[in-house]
Amino acid sequence: MTQFRNLIGGQWVDSSSGATFESHNPARTDDVIGQFPAATPEDVQRAVAAARAALEGWASMPPPQRGAILDRASRLIEARAEEMARALTREEGKTYREALGEVHRARDIFRYYAGEGWRMGGQTFPSNVQGELLYTRREPLGVVAVITPWNFPIAIPAWKIAPALIYGNTVVFKPASFTPHIALLLVEALVEAGVPAGVINYITGSGRDVGDALVGSPQVDGISFTGSHRVGTAIYAKAVQNLTRVQLEMGGKNPTVVLRDADLDLAVRIVATGAFGVTGQACTATSRVIVEEPIAEAFAERLVETARRIRVGYGLEEGVDMGPAVSQDQLETDLEYVAVGKQEGARLLVGGTSTGQGGYFILPTVFDHVDVEMRIAQEEIFGPIVGIIRARDLDDAIAKANAIEYGLSATVVTRDLQAAFQFANRVEAGVVKVNEPTTGLALQAPFGGFKHSSANTFKEQGPAAIEFYTRVKTVYMGHG
Repeated sequence: MTQFRNLIGGQWVDSSSGATFESHNPARTDDVIGQFPAATPEDVQRAVAAARAALEGWASMPPPQRGAILDRASRLIEARAEEMARALTREEGKTYREALGEVHRARDIFRYYAGEGWRMGGQTFPSNVQGELLYTRREPLGVVAVITPWNFPIAIPAWKIAPALIYGNTVVFKPASFTPHIALLLVEALVEAGVPAGVINYITGSGRDVGDALVGSPQVDGISFTGSHRVGTAIYAKAVQNLTRVQLEMGGKNPTVVLRDADLDLAVRIVATGAFGVTGQACTATSRVIVEEPIAEAFAERLVETARRIRVGYGLEEGVDMGPAVSQDQLETDLEYVAVGKQEGARLLVGGTSTGQGGYFILPTVFDHVDVEMRIAQEEIFGPIVGIIRARDLDDAIAKANAIEYGLSATVVTRDLQAAFQFANRVEAGVVKVNEPTTGLALQAPFGGFKHSSANTFKEQGPAAIEFYTRVKTVYMGHG
C-alpha cells in the first residue's frame, strides 16, 4: 500500500504519532488509494511555525515574481490534467468528465491569480495638507489556514490557495480526509513550480485534531473554510477568541424556479444538471424546484424521464453519467432523507434506492408535492435528491424560494425579461442565475452566499478575494 506524507517547512514527514488513515475509492470500496498521516496538534504547531518563518521572505518578493511561480503551477496542472482527473475520480467519485473540468478550473484559477501579481496595489488620495502624499498599500494578512471539503477537492483549494499566495501570505492547508490524494497532487505541483519551503504546508488528519489546532492557534491570521454550517459556526466562535479573520462558505438549499412560460426541455436540462451533476454533492446544487402550477405535471413527467436515463456507475467507465456518494455515511444520509420525504407525505416519483453495485451508489431521486416546511425542503442533503414544490405565480415562487435559512444560489427559467429581473432583485441568494443551472461559477466573479450560507463577511474568487487575503495600510508621507 502506498504511504504518503505531510509537507511541513519544505520537508515530507510522517505524523509525529506515527498514526495513519486510509483513503478509499467510493465506487470500488475494496480499492485503497493509500495511507495518509493522521497529524497531531504538535504537527500543526510545527506547520504554523514554518509558515510564520517563511512569511517575511515570501511577502517581500515582488508580486510579479510570485505570479510567475503560480503561472508555472498552472502549466504543471495542465500537463498533468488527465492523471489528476483520474486520481480525482478514483478518490471522490465524480465522473471523469466532471473531474477533468474541475482540474481545468484549478489550472485556470492559478493562471488568473498569476496575473493579479501585476495588478494588485493601493490607492492615492488628494491630501488636505500641503506637501503630503496620502496613499494606501496592500499588505499580506499573514499565515492563512485553508480548510477545504471533499466535494471539489482541487478547485476549492485552488481558489483559496492561489489568492493567498499571490497576495504574499503563507498557507497551512488541511484537505478533507476523504480526498487527501488529489490535494497532495496540487501541493506537489506548487512545490515543483518553485514555491519556497514553508510557504505552502500540507497536513492531513481529523478535524478534531488538525482543524481545532489550526483554528485555535494565535499564530494563524486568517481562516478560510468551506463546509457545513455546523462546523463553520463552531470555527467562527473559536477563531473570534484570537480576533482571527474568518471567511466561511457553509452550504445551500438552492431553488430553481420554473415559470409557466419556460421552455420545458430547457428547464428539465437545467434542473437535471443542477440536481444530479456531481451526484448532487455541491453546495450550489439544485435541491428544490419551484414550478408554477399550470406546467407542474408536464415538468415532473419530463424530469422523471430524464432521471431514469441517467446511468449511475464508476466514473472511469465509459458512458457513466453520475458517480457514487462519497462515503457510506453520505449514502446512508441520502437514503434516510428519502425515508423522511416519504414519511412527510411527499410523493416519490423515481429513484430513492441504492443500486447495489459494490460502491456507494444511489439512483437520481425526484419527489413531487413537497411543502416548503418539510425537512427535505429545508435541510441540506448533499445528494442527488430534488423536490418539486408547486407555486401559484411569480410572487409565490419567490416567497417559497426565500423560505429557507440558506441563501447561496438560485435560478429562474423564463422567457419573460421583466420576471427575470424581478427574481434577480428579490431572491435572497448571493448567486443568481437566469436560464442556467444553479451550479457552475465564473472564477473571475465574486462568490459567496447570504444568510446561513456564509459568514456574510468576505467573498471568494475574482478581484474580491483581495479583501480577505490582505490588510490595508494608510500612509501619510510629508515631503514639504
